[in-house]
Amino acid sequence: MAERESQYLKIEPQEDRSKGVGTGGLILLGLQHAFTMFGATVLVPYLTGVPVNVALFTAGVGTLLFHWITKWKVPVFLGSSFAYIAPMITVTMYYINLEHPDIENIQEALHQLGDITPYLAYATGGILLAGFVKLIFGILIKLVGIKKFELLFPPAVSGTMIILIGLLLSPAAINMASSNWWLAVVALVTAIFVRLYTKGFNKLLPVIWGIIAGYVVAAITGNVDFSEVKSAAWVGIPHFYWPKFSVYAASVIVPVAIAPAVEHFGDIFAISAVVGKPFYEDPGMHRTLMGDGLATSLAGLFGGPANTTYSENTGVVALTKVFNPNVMRVAAGFAILMAFIPKVGALIRSIPVSVMGGIMIMLFGMIAGVGIRTLVQNRVKVDGKNLITIAIMLVAGLGGAKWEVGNFSLQGLGLAAVVGMALNGLFVLTKASDD
Repeated sequence: MAERESQYLKIEPQEDRSKGVGTGGLILLGLQHAFTMFGATVLVPYLTGVPVNVALFTAGVGTLLFHWITKWKVPVFLGSSFAYIAPMITVTMYYINLEHPDIENIQEALHQLGDITPYLAYATGGILLAGFVKLIFGILIKLVGIKKFELLFPPAVSGTMIILIGLLLSPAAINMASSNWWLAVVALVTAIFVRLYTKGFNKLLPVIWGIIAGYVVAAITGNVDFSEVKSAAWVGIPHFYWPKFSVYAASVIVPVAIAPAVEHFGDIFAISAVVGKPFYEDPGMHRTLMGDGLATSLAGLFGGPANTTYSENTGVVALTKVFNPNVMRVAAGFAILMAFIPKVGALIRSIPVSVMGGIMIMLFGMIAGVGIRTLVQNRVKVDGKNLITIAIMLVAGLGGAKWEVGNFSLQGLGLAAVVGMALNGLFVLTKASDD
């Protein structure tokens, strides 16, 4: 029995530093997570043509729905998923070109047509259906049982997946920071100083102080454009629209959902390792997958992009050691509020990309560090089959490999997870050596 239990991921309890923090403190901590998720969440609608306010609204409501389904236990935030950008553009442009064959891209369509939601509706209809893929995965895990499922992800696999989450995101952080390294360094150094050398409540707000310092320096040096802030309205109703359904849209978008479903395992392992609680057992991986899937379907219903658990916010949790799920729900409230107050969203968008890049360098590195800690805590013997599994997963995840079948594509974390599971199953069946 002991030998079988050693296959399961073991995590050590961590101390929650939010104990004793009042309502005002929780609001500030939630605002910190709102800052963190904002850039990525609004980038997806910018690239796909989805109204930004709709994306913010569906991210906030989707997060609250996820928390409800997962019994209010898991401190994660759900934001716009990057996995669906290409298929959403493909579907939208297909229907635009049926009527306007000379239009070549989304930005040109927005400029010429203004409102492209009648065409986007086919893509969001596909998003609504894609959400049910994760729902089905969750039901299957519930039927199979978490113990059998865990055997697919021994510590060597799950720990490597967590490392890959951080490493795969790191190029984005560097690209953001490289637009102005001086501002990135100001934000990063400030966040490090606040986290390591201050005391009391400020110690829990390194991201906010890093952003404030970077923003002030950027404003003084003329690196902030306030024009959008000045022109934005104080109150605005998000441009919701109903989804449309077609066989073509479903064939392009629904298969894509398999990759985010696989990647979801790594996200839940990561937050479990950060917090020190096995969320994959309680409330259960089946509930987190179902919550993720239903949040995506809800987003499609309102005209938003697909939702996914945000590693950026997991990085903040790892940095601050604030594990209270209420903080994420406050962040969700801010997202919904920003959806109805365009001026606030414009103010946050005015934060230079380089400032956020400096912060992300630390957050993404924290996630990779948690993965290394997971391997150490589980005393993974990096030799024999474990060494081979880790090595091939890292190369498959980072090397740019891609597995494509029709419209379905698996790469990055999703491909590494499948490779890790396959190798683990093969080595167990063939009784491969640990040495």
